[in-house]
Amino acid sequence: MPSPALSASSCDDCMVLRSERLLLRPWNVDDAPALFELARDPRVGPPAGWAPHASVDESRQVIRDVLSAPHCFAAFLEDGGALVGCVGLTPAEASSAAGEGEAELGYWLGVPFWGKGLATEASCELIRYGFTELGLSAIWACYYEGNERSHRVMERLGMAYQRSAECDVPLLGERRVEHCMCLSRDAWAAAC
Repeated sequence: MPSPALSASSCDDCMVLRSERLLLRPWNVDDAPALFELARDPRVGPPAGWAPHASVDESRQVIRDVLSAPHCFAAFLEDGGALVGCVGLTPAEASSAAGEGEAELGYWLGVPFWGKGLATEASCELIRYGFTELGLSAIWACYYEGNERSHRVMERLGMAYQRSAECDVPLLGERRVEHCMCLSRDAWAAAC
């Protein structure tokens, strides 16, 4: 049985989360222009398995259809309010990696915000939220072969390698090798 908090059909129970430099909050359609500015860059989506956005309307639709899921957060700089990217937890039933009582962590940042430790910072806060607020037992994350930026974030988060497999990337119509890593609640608690 999935975690009740992760099975919520709306984001009424989602809260605003804060880290040292970031504010994480649920997406809304007014974020579409800022999302488009980041997501149209071909260096952002394809490594994560999705095509660059072609218009603000497409970004608005992605917010409605994908990013409005529970536990999916728009990440903003706390001091300037600029959108930097996205971080979220996907429940086990919607993830190929996670099992019962677990979730999969996903994240991406716009190119102007690469190399500043923001993906690690946002992910650390979401991991804390997942373990302490949602009661998850483990959090998974996967990256496609060649996406070393994402791999390094997972290593900094303390995740351990679990497995690799070839898989379909439906939004791009191709196959890739996917590497999955995991962090248990016990390992997270021991490291804190």
